[in-house]
Amino acid sequence: MAERSKSEKQTHILAMRFSAVGDVAMTVPVLYSLAVSHPECRITFLSNKRFEPMFRAMPGNVHFMGVDLKKDYDGTGGLNRLFNELETKTLRFDMIADLHGVLRTHYLAFRFLTYGYRVRTIRKDRMARKKLTKSDHNGLTPLRTAFDRYIDVFHRLGIDFSMRFQSIHPEAVAADTDWDAIRNLAGSKGDMHWIGIAPFAAFEGKVYPIRLMEKVVSRLDAEGGSRLFVFAYGKEQEQIAGWSEKYRSVVLVNGCLSMWQELLLMSQMEVMLAMDSANMHLASLVGLPVVSVWGATHPAAGFLGYGQSDSDCVQKDMLCRPCSIYGKKPCMFGDYRCMTSIPADDILARLRKHL
Repeated sequence: MAERSKSEKQTHILAMRFSAVGDVAMTVPVLYSLAVSHPECRITFLSNKRFEPMFRAMPGNVHFMGVDLKKDYDGTGGLNRLFNELETKTLRFDMIADLHGVLRTHYLAFRFLTYGYRVRTIRKDRMARKKLTKSDHNGLTPLRTAFDRYIDVFHRLGIDFSMRFQSIHPEAVAADTDWDAIRNLAGSKGDMHWIGIAPFAAFEGKVYPIRLMEKVVSRLDAEGGSRLFVFAYGKEQEQIAGWSEKYRSVVLVNGCLSMWQELLLMSQMEVMLAMDSANMHLASLVGLPVVSVWGATHPAAGFLGYGQSDSDCVQKDMLCRPCSIYGKKPCMFGDYRCMTSIPADDILARLRKHL
């Protein structure tokens, strides 16, 4: 797309992606790069309203539109109502980018298509994903990244751009009250190393066993000089009960901060230890290096955090992995040896490179 003159109509793009946290976080570098490459374009991003903090520091030509599909737009009737609210003279979209590719966005995309809008939908290449997870593979051929697939949608709409994202730099626009909440939790940094630890993920095949993770925590605590921010929510806290009393360097981040405040906290850290999970992607948004641990899933599937290095991925080469793209599949051996065989020393060595 060539740059428009001021007299030309501004191109208005609707992009859609509703879940999950990590997948929505991966749209941020793409939308940011699109926005700064094409300031003449107006971009409305439609998503779950709880994800708004990730888009708070976007360029001025990006507008976040948050909705609650389950509460306000459930079922076909709800989607029709949402479409009618979107297809108005006030909004006046020119093209639609479906970055999700599920039944709800397919339906909305189809409605826009029947009204004559230019629509493109993400290509997920499910056959290639299925091939990647076959247990008899003789090597891994990396798939296109999620970022490449998002970019492809816009390219097929006729909008070319390259990635120009490093960090959303939330510290530059944070209110004093946001920092006060963080200081109350974390204290002053001084000459301490601040390390994030996010030991949980949605599925067991993506979680480094807590008994082994505690070895990592205890070693870091014994070495001193670091403050360890452990992210755990809801029932996850039961699995690490007593860590904050047992290890003096541990600070529990258990929902006491908003998502925006967590991003601010991460922006002050030296490194994050995470699974293949949402926290890996949130940390990537503020340019924080992440040492990531991989078991049932694999970076070759294309879901490594933006700007993260393959050298910071801790994993064991096994013929049985990856057995799943998202980590849902139960272990064929029943013991998740892809995780249990990773020594704590391997993780510690990767972390120390960033301290």
